[in-house]
Amino acid sequence: MTTGTSPRRDGHAAARESAAPAPRFHVDEPIPREGRGAPFDLPAGAATHAVRVLRLAVGDPLVLFDGHGGEHRATIVAAGRHRATVRIDGFDPVERETPVATTLVMSVIAADAMDFAVRKAVELGAHAVVPVVAARSQGALDGERAERRVAHWRAIAVAACEQCGRNRVPPVAAPVRLLTWLAEFEGENGTAALLVPGASRSLAALAASVPPGCLLIGPEGGFTGDERAHALRLGIEPVHLGRRILRAETAALAALATFNAVAGDARQDA
Repeated sequence: MTTGTSPRRDGHAAARESAAPAPRFHVDEPIPREGRGAPFDLPAGAATHAVRVLRLAVGDPLVLFDGHGGEHRATIVAAGRHRATVRIDGFDPVERETPVATTLVMSVIAADAMDFAVRKAVELGAHAVVPVVAARSQGALDGERAERRVAHWRAIAVAACEQCGRNRVPPVAAPVRLLTWLAEFEGENGTAALLVPGASRSLAALAASVPPGCLLIGPEGGFTGDERAHALRLGIEPVHLGRRILRAETAALAALATFNAVAGDARQDA
């Protein structure tokens, strides 16, 4: 482990770095909010990313958040190959959650497209992500394969929070059958919208009056007629996003962006 000051940087590099935001890292361990000046060892994964990937050195600032709200300003005081210790410089109770929570109920789709949907859902402020297996979803998700994919999606959610500034990591649930989710929804008396091409009402119009608590996105090929009928019997509102039929991952992004623009923090002054 090495300690001391960072290598000297030229004036132009220093100016660029001073203008750039400090990199953000999520840690699972709760950080004491009254720990100003206290040392804190970064978890191995975060330390490796900070020191070997981002090339951070002693004296460089960073931001830590533990998912319980707010974030901690910190400075690297010791760095090794796979280890880094920071000094906690202060706590900021800032919150960046959207004022109207909605859950993305996303039908499981192809791996890369599903990763994209989860990442963008977090960036756009989704309160939670619930993967569901619809009739036209690709492949079954159970056993170890399901566990690996859920762990992967949760890691994507953490990385998205690090990038977009959220300090609370939205939960990504284990996948369930769509019919199972609909049965649970029926008992919760919630509100939900189902994307259906050709629906008579737009998502924007619905969100402006009664923002839905859940947004249901179908898989490639869409929901089956029976799935749509079941959802409508439960009072789930069919809505459209315009005249074009979007890919499933694009529909998830467009739906959340629309919701955010109409009912979320995108419509508020910064």
